[in-house]
Amino acid sequence: MDKVMSNRLVAALYVLPALLLLLVLVYIPIVLTGYYGLMQWDGIGAMTFIGLDNYARLLQDGTFWQSANHTFLLALFSALSLIGYLMIALVLSGKIKGANLFRKIYLIPMLLSSVAIAQLWLKIYHPSNGVLNTFLEAIGFSNPPAWLAEPSLVLYALFVPILWQYAGFYILIYYAALKNIPESLVEAARIDGASPWQIAFRIKLPLITEVIKVTVVLAVVGSLKYFDLIYVMTNGGPNGSSEVMASYMYRQAFRSFDFGYGSAVGFFLLLICLLVTWLLRKATASKDTIQYS
Repeated sequence: MDKVMSNRLVAALYVLPALLLLLVLVYIPIVLTGYYGLMQWDGIGAMTFIGLDNYARLLQDGTFWQSANHTFLLALFSALSLIGYLMIALVLSGKIKGANLFRKIYLIPMLLSSVAIAQLWLKIYHPSNGVLNTFLEAIGFSNPPAWLAEPSLVLYALFVPILWQYAGFYILIYYAALKNIPESLVEAARIDGASPWQIAFRIKLPLITEVIKVTVVLAVVGSLKYFDLIYVMTNGGPNGSSEVMASYMYRQAFRSFDFGYGSAVGFFLLLICLLVTWLLRKATASKDTIQYS
């Protein structure tokens, strides 16, 4: 009994630093954010308790719901982009010439910071001497758009660098999962006369279903709290056309100095992330047994 208690104590001591770090960096800030959301506070002076007024204001805030719509649109595009990443990983996992080179190329965006990526794409999207508009003019478009200044285009223009930034991450995950499939299964399918498409969609993909489910959760929830690249490239403009929930929270707290309302937006965003995560986990929950024909 003493030995068991001693082992438990040692295990607890090993875990304690991580728990303390998690408590200080995650759980205490969450509690404080919820607390500040009940206050009227400019971040400097005294706080005034106003109860749920900030949340009532949030529910009636058209700009917030516009930013929420943009956020969910980004989440949808992120989830759909996984199909493309998966197709690329399927190709790279096959025996094709130059697969190692392509895999390294796709990983390059992961090595760059979001600020560096934002600066790169600002140059690409520059209306007068950007690479994209210069190319469009060269092939006959006389008046290409100002991509980051057009309210109807800016959001979709931002989706491109965001999806490009994380392409290598998801391709690497899918590639590793596909390479972990026993080669004997693939060879047996080839001997039985299965085509490459049949091998991909009836053998490989079913075997990495759990990995695909995890990436869907990561992509969607990560998109809900996305901030940095949008902040650097457009700061939510023009006129809120590229505002997302995280950038709106930042603007309210650190630009308008309405920390109480900004905290309410942040706490509401946390609740949305938890709800979406729960719904995705329920929707993708594994059945007891899955039969493949």
